[in-house]
Amino acid sequence: MLTEIAGVAAGILAITDFFLYSVSIIRHKTTPNRATWLIFTFVSLLILSSYYSVGARETIWVPLAYTIGPLVIFILSIKYGEGGWTFFDKMCLLGAFTSVFIWWQTGSALTALLINILVDLFGIMPTIKKSYLNPISEDKFPWFITLISCILNIFAIRVWNFDVWIYPVYMLVTNGAVVYLLYFPKQRKL
Repeated sequence: MLTEIAGVAAGILAITDFFLYSVSIIRHKTTPNRATWLIFTFVSLLILSSYYSVGARETIWVPLAYTIGPLVIFILSIKYGEGGWTFFDKMCLLGAFTSVFIWWQTGSALTALLINILVDLFGIMPTIKKSYLNPISEDKFPWFITLISCILNIFAIRVWNFDVWIYPVYMLVTNGAVVYLLYFPKQRKL
């Protein structure tokens, strides 16, 4: 079925993006923050779990890639990255732990999914800001691959239930914003 093919292709492109990012790290072109990538790994694992629990199947490959990829980046950040925990990092991690507790208490995977999407949104905001203020600080091509993956994942949605479409649409919007800012920079003042 077309939706299944689109979902698998989206996942393959998503994991390819993390491969390209890993190469950039190993070549010392990118310096990942350990705390950020640990948070992304944990939040992505919770998104993957809760998203699967609400019934996502064809679109599950992107969140799977977004769990494996950040784990690899976190492992690389131990050698090639920078450390430190900001207050913001701690609040994002607290938000992720809160979602686990709420999911456990209420049995609502959708609630956990929405909380973790919100935590992920807080996590991507510094990158959106950096892309706006300093677009040359990011490698455009991996972000472009990510956007293509997000578009394919939209085509993988078989049933347009809120529980299933919310994550792919969120990913398309946030990653699309970064790509737009990187590919169409304007003169900006700090």
